Amino acid sequence: MEEVAKHNTKEDCWVVLYGKAYDLTKFAKVHPGGAKLITDAAGMDATQIFDPIHPKDIMDKLLKPSLTMGVVDAATIKPEHVAKIPEAPKPAPKKKKVDSSDQAEEEVEEFKKPPLNAMLNTFDFESVAREVMEPQAWGYYSSGGDDEITLRDNHMAFQRITMRPRILVNVREIDMSTQILGVPASLPLYFTATALAKLAHQDRRGDGRGAGATDGERDGEVAIVKAAKKAGVPYMLPTLSSYTLDEMLAARAPDQTVFSQLYVNPERSRSEEYVQKLEQAGVQALFVTVDAPQLGRREKDMRNKFTQQGSDVQGDDEEEGGVDRSQGATRAISSYIDPGLNWEDVPWLKSITKMKVLLKGVQCAEDAVMAFKAGLAGCVLSNHGGRQLDTCRPGIEVLPEVMEALKEAGATKENFAVFIDGGVRRGGDIFKAVALGAQARSGWPHVSCRASEVCQTCQTWDGKAGLWPGQVSF
Repeated sequence: MEEVAKHNTKEDCWVVLYGKAYDLTKFAKVHPGGAKLITDAAGMDATQIFDPIHPKDIMDKLLKPSLTMGVVDAATIKPEHVAKIPEAPKPAPKKKKVDSSDQAEEEVEEFKKPPLNAMLNTFDFESVAREVMEPQAWGYYSSGGDDEITLRDNHMAFQRITMRPRILVNVREIDMSTQILGVPASLPLYFTATALAKLAHQDRRGDGRGAGATDGERDGEVAIVKAAKKAGVPYMLPTLSSYTLDEMLAARAPDQTVFSQLYVNPERSRSEEYVQKLEQAGVQALFVTVDAPQLGRREKDMRNKFTQQGSDVQGDDEEEGGVDRSQGATRAISSYIDPGLNWEDVPWLKSITKMKVLLKGVQCAEDAVMAFKAGLAGCVLSNHGGRQLDTCRPGIEVLPEVMEALKEAGATKENFAVFIDGGVRRGGDIFKAVALGAQARSGWPHVSCRASEVCQTCQTWDGKAGLWPGQVSF
């Protein structure tokens, strides 16, 4: 540890994480939380600061092997070598209540989180999250590309699709169950992959649990794995998770099936190793993200990075041109994604696994047909939640042309699965996607129960006992 302690400046920054020393001098400049969080821990053990959000193996994913400086003898780590946890963030913003009298003083009222049962839809969850999440986390989750036109239109597109109810049909028995890539599901929905789930369950006390947490809270992806089992739907494990792959897999129930998302690494051997591990663990399908060769310009996220770095960091680094504020919390993953991935790599993807391989991020009929002709198992119509190229069409609008083109190409729901992603807020949206031909819709885990209620209501009005022809993802 004495050797690590010598590298304690922003120009020469070594940090110990989980017993290993890493050279983070260059990485600090693109760290989503700003360089200061890393440089403040230069020459120290920052494990207890790092652990509440990140998985133990993320540095092995993001950094070149040459930046791993070696294993640190735990016996040499003294109290003065351990980086202190930053002070807890300020409470959620207070709301002002103004008396009707001009002379009355303003009163303030702290936001109080409503009981879970009072949260009736996804908009309720969103409004509460905006109040209680840290600005950096909220900026990362809620931001869209550029002017956020696609982010908004993903939802508005569903509102432009109207229902055509049928009456006087016996719908006493309703069955929403289906199969997604051969996996039974209680409704046509799966939980999609999202990065860094612990950003919404951060540890504020340093004891491995969030403030006021009870057992089972602040568990990030581990909690989502369990929730997917309880809801009876598949979960797509994210590559850039807050927990390690082993930890997420260990949270599965004995009979639970999961899928996985993949960002292809520029060092293909790393991707091959990761895919082999998934296959050995019984993961059934691999969704390869293809809509993020260049990360979107998410300005809300970028502003949070700018404000969190602080004036003391902005000084010398800005003059030297050493601070990269171009991407906020998205920037750190760019080194993990291969921008050269193309159609010529599809045979390689198919060759490294026996799992079903699908493309996540298809946005036109031509590419869907190419995926089918390349022998892939399906695709997800997605614009990355409106977080990549702005002014792209929503998946639900692309869906009809894709289904028509695939039909002409000879594809069927048995040999090529089509999913949509983006904009679903209610069960009625799931129903619309299914009616237009999607096999499933991806979504966020906390809305599944409410979505199923509305989906069942729509199915009743449609006058049918099953949900084919399609399915959906959340």
